[in-house]
Amino acid sequence: MKVLLRVALAAVLAVAALVAQAAEKVRIGYIALPSQAPSFIAKERGYFAAEGLDAELVAFQAAQAMAVAIASGDIDFGVTAVSGGLLNLAARGDAVRIIGGALEEAEGVPGHKILASKAAFDAGLQSPMDLDGKSFAITTQGSSFEYMGQQVAARNGGAVKTVALANMPAIAAALQAGKVDAAVAQPGIAADLVAKGAAVEIGKVVDFLPGYQVTVLFTGAKLAQEKPEQVAAFKRAFAKGAADYNAALVEKSPDAATDAVIAAIHKYVYTDRNDADASRLIREGAMRVSPDAALNRADANAPPSACCDPPPPQRRRRIRRCRDPIRLRRGRGS
Repeated sequence: MKVLLRVALAAVLAVAALVAQAAEKVRIGYIALPSQAPSFIAKERGYFAAEGLDAELVAFQAAQAMAVAIASGDIDFGVTAVSGGLLNLAARGDAVRIIGGALEEAEGVPGHKILASKAAFDAGLQSPMDLDGKSFAITTQGSSFEYMGQQVAARNGGAVKTVALANMPAIAAALQAGKVDAAVAQPGIAADLVAKGAAVEIGKVVDFLPGYQVTVLFTGAKLAQEKPEQVAAFKRAFAKGAADYNAALVEKSPDAATDAVIAAIHKYVYTDRNDADASRLIREGAMRVSPDAALNRADANAPPSACCDPPPPQRRRRIRRCRDPIRLRRGRGS
């Protein structure tokens, strides 16, 4: 009997060793925001490992830097806001490839809020119709923050003066200090600023850009071409994390299931907050993530080489400058 047990244990250990050896090391970029939760959940619940991926999560402060890291091969996959820089790289055909969708502005679900600093609000900035000519904080030029701000203002016949501040913490600090007039923020961050009296909510992005694909999954063009199975494995694991996230925080699972999901997210987001504060902010910041990592494709602003398929050979050397992020309509995902 002991001999059989030893043989069985040896077999189990051998299989485990083979699985560990077979796992492919991948580096996945993220920004420490609740919107990145599917990656955190997939890591913590073993969904990447189940797909044969030894995943390392790598933190970034802004989308542009992550796009450059993908293009240079420093990381393998990224989940980030659509930016002009990302689309310019994707349009080259030999740098990055957009492979799926993540966060989206969905009607009936809290999304990005339009905020005014307390000083600007008191001075008369009390609705999106008042944005014309106002200073508007963004992370970088060409970012989704710039796109959302300009589009909201344009739909009211105006334009904003953008102020690039590199990352969301700097934007929050500038709003609180009254150094900028307005910004957009994810719902959890917005709720925190409003609760502190540092900003006032004056509108919702979804009212102006319903269906907007805020964030996408992307990888290097070389990896997409040479390792399609790895790309598919990453998407499957991410989609499982997204399903858990939507069920817990958008569709409101029972408390025990929601608490477990929040605990996984809290390892990466609001790490300086206690469990109760982090739970509140994560719940308040919940936005829908596209089921099955489906990408809502595409209109005239999306270059053909940005999404999934390589450009025709005769256009590979042509670089199309894309300042605005993808404005994606609801449709079939790819």
